[in-house]
Amino acid sequence: MDAKSRKDLHFYEPKNGHGLKHDPFNAIIAPRPIGWISSRDGKGNVNLAPYSFFNAFCYHPPIIGFSSTNWKDSAGNIQETGEFVWNLATIDLAKQMNATAAHVAADVDEFKLAGLTAASCKLVNVPRVAESPVAFECKLTQIIQLQGKDGEKAQAWLTLGEVVAVHIDKAFIKDGVYQTGLAHPIVRAGRRGDYFEIKPENMFEMIRPD
Repeated sequence: MDAKSRKDLHFYEPKNGHGLKHDPFNAIIAPRPIGWISSRDGKGNVNLAPYSFFNAFCYHPPIIGFSSTNWKDSAGNIQETGEFVWNLATIDLAKQMNATAAHVAADVDEFKLAGLTAASCKLVNVPRVAESPVAFECKLTQIIQLQGKDGEKAQAWLTLGEVVAVHIDKAFIKDGVYQTGLAHPIVRAGRRGDYFEIKPENMFEMIRPD
């Protein structure tokens, strides 16, 4: 191994602790899209909350999912009703998104708490954030309790849903192509409150070799 290849590495086994001021795991797996999830329970109470572990998992059918550490209102609501909505969090909505992260009672409407407008959806009985430029209406496909390599159950649940309807602000569609950077989405980094903003000037294209 030459000098350029040698690195002074910080090594640790997670089961024994990371040895740093902050756990680097979610800072390394970054940036991550924000799962800004709206849901409704069986009594009609509406919930809106952001989730740090969120992504897309399948094209056909289109499936997205988010993981909840501990059993939270969103997972419970979705288990009850089988429906939820994902809302795109942008720089203009950053403070409102953060406000919906507050731990409040199940009957507190986070839309009102954050000063957001609840707009009706077409195929699910769950509101979307009207101010958000993109929303996915979703039907529940699976809720999976995660587990470690030893089979021990973790206090985390992965909720997966099929996207059955999509709302996109036409201002972000140019020549038939959705322009990711124009919406200025925010994405999650590490620690308790680190985020990035995606800007058009920071994007670049690489054509795949195949």
